[in-house]
Amino acid sequence: MGFHGGNNLYKVQTDTNISRTAAGEISLNIMDTWKYYGITHRGHLVCNPTSEAKLDELVQLLPLKPGARVLDIACGKAEFLLRTVERHDCSGTGVDISPYEVDEAKRRTKNRNLGATVEIVLANGSEYEIEPHSFDLAMCIGATWIWNGYAGTIEALKKAVVPGGLIAIGEPYKMHEPSPEYAATEPDFVESLLSHAGNVETAIQFGLTPLYTSVSNHDDWDRYESLQWLAAEEYAREHPEDPDVPELLERTRISRDTYLRHGRDTLNWAIYLFRSPG
Repeated sequence: MGFHGGNNLYKVQTDTNISRTAAGEISLNIMDTWKYYGITHRGHLVCNPTSEAKLDELVQLLPLKPGARVLDIACGKAEFLLRTVERHDCSGTGVDISPYEVDEAKRRTKNRNLGATVEIVLANGSEYEIEPHSFDLAMCIGATWIWNGYAGTIEALKKAVVPGGLIAIGEPYKMHEPSPEYAATEPDFVESLLSHAGNVETAIQFGLTPLYTSVSNHDDWDRYESLQWLAAEEYAREHPEDPDVPELLERTRISRDTYLRHGRDTLNWAIYLFRSPG
């Protein structure tokens, strides 16, 4: 599971190798995408702006029966999935495109003796073959780019769950209209933002019943964002010989400045829990 403060975590740089510096200059990105996020998120328990307490509360509230099947697309380190399996005595499949996150997810699965009930798969979520209507809970937390946005994700997860199954989606929303300056930095992302009510209303239009929302606050965001600054700066000190360090620091510092100037007071994020029809 993963979300980047200005863009969905795993979308940035997957479509292009071009980015803008803080001065507006075009620069070429040559650093491996998954290495970048593997470094900047190495200190995160979960790769999203939420807290451990909120995660535990949501896991406890999930109306799952023993033996349920759970699917987590873009599972990241699989912390949400593993806690769900442990709490509800069910089985799970986690899928992620990052080899760094998959390695960590497999390590956590092994250390918690869940290898018999949890499968971790290295794959692009949009290409992973999901048996239709076979899961009791399907989730995509912070990576709706996989299905070209929030609406596409709702449609994909509806097909994955049994009638009356559960769907959990992590998605940003705007607290007010973004400033022109913010829109100029990330026009596609900013244009796609709905309000909190808009996210819920969209799901209702697709036939889902809202059950619960777990909403982030400034503490969650600041922890999520600043852990990235810490990880990047410390990695640079530990590995000055790494040729990727200049790009690592440049991208992290641009992201930091965008968050502090614009994102912190414009964006919020929530995990939405729905029940599908049936």
